Amino acid sequence: MQQIRVPCVFMRGGTSRGAYLRAEDLPADPEARDQLILGIYGSPDVRQIDGIGGADTLTSKVAIVGPSSRPDADVDYTFGQVGITVPEIDYKPNCGNISSGVGPFAIMQGWVPMVEPVTRVRIFNTNTKKIIVAEVPVRDGEIAVEGEQQIDGVPGSGAPVLLDFLDSGGAATGKLLPTGRPQDVLAVEGQRYTVSLVDAANPYVFVRAEELGLEGTESVARVNGDQALLDHLEAIRGAAAELYGFVADRRDALAKSPNLPKIAFVARPKDYLTTSGREINASEIDLLGRGLSGQILHKAFAVTGAICTAAAARVPGSVVNEVFAGDPARDLVRIGHPAGIFTLEMRVEERDGQLVLTRSALARTARMIMDGYVYVPRSKVPALAREPVGAR
Repeated sequence: MQQIRVPCVFMRGGTSRGAYLRAEDLPADPEARDQLILGIYGSPDVRQIDGIGGADTLTSKVAIVGPSSRPDADVDYTFGQVGITVPEIDYKPNCGNISSGVGPFAIMQGWVPMVEPVTRVRIFNTNTKKIIVAEVPVRDGEIAVEGEQQIDGVPGSGAPVLLDFLDSGGAATGKLLPTGRPQDVLAVEGQRYTVSLVDAANPYVFVRAEELGLEGTESVARVNGDQALLDHLEAIRGAAAELYGFVADRRDALAKSPNLPKIAFVARPKDYLTTSGREINASEIDLLGRGLSGQILHKAFAVTGAICTAAAARVPGSVVNEVFAGDPARDLVRIGHPAGIFTLEMRVEERDGQLVLTRSALARTARMIMDGYVYVPRSKVPALAREPVGAR
């Protein structure tokens, strides 16, 4: 056969979408596996025209899933951020939006027995070495799709998939505050920035919007149309990557650690208009957040970014905590982002002198768009050396 045929379920998870692949259907050799996935997406190519990628970081994502051998998990799940213009797949971070489709996918594959009205799926995320518990709604013997759960950034509504990111503090570093401090100062391009390095679900560096000369209400077009601003944000992220210890030299951050840490800027609540023109009143949110993904502003707000932002809001003295205008006695955190509002439950407690994330729950929606086979020319997978690949 001139083309390799691989079973594939194409799903939307939250505000992202991508291929959900069974681990057993992929080559055991990592190089061949990555070549195959890049071929599935049509990378590297700015349009990803010869694959299923959507030429956007939010639609160039992959989930690799299989039964788990761990006693505390039903499935193992590996997330990959598929490069668009570069032939690379980054397996360091996780994606919370793609995570929301793993539970439904596991049930579809028969790895977890379907139970009405809710099927609980325990997911071991290999990227962060953490457990995620998904509660998937089931009605009349099938996974529920229709419902009233709305997500800003996704049209319409759907059935809620509840996610609890258990013990997600210190996902990459082992500590909620990797430096042990709620604030640090970074010297970048002749300026000094007060930042907070927080590691929950994914490691982030947070900076106040006002220190960047911004309001925190900026639109996607405003930020992504300012290359000088994007370059400066990347320089700050690079300095944080060096402080985190992800790179020895900040100048290598883009090449060696493009997604760890991620960066976001925050501000106190203000009225603003979403991308769709909806008016958000300052009273509806607890803070403003704008996070970057793939060195450009996210069109909404990443799930792992929301978890980390909400956790930082609960850390006394962090820059996020200082702009947080919510009720400190409630677990609720509402983040105003370009597409609307992200609401989640977050609790941080002190135990033995350390801050520990003890509650991190949110609702997403997920939907299967297509299932069947995806085809990749053999010439795009030279490492396979014409050996068979799984079921095809």
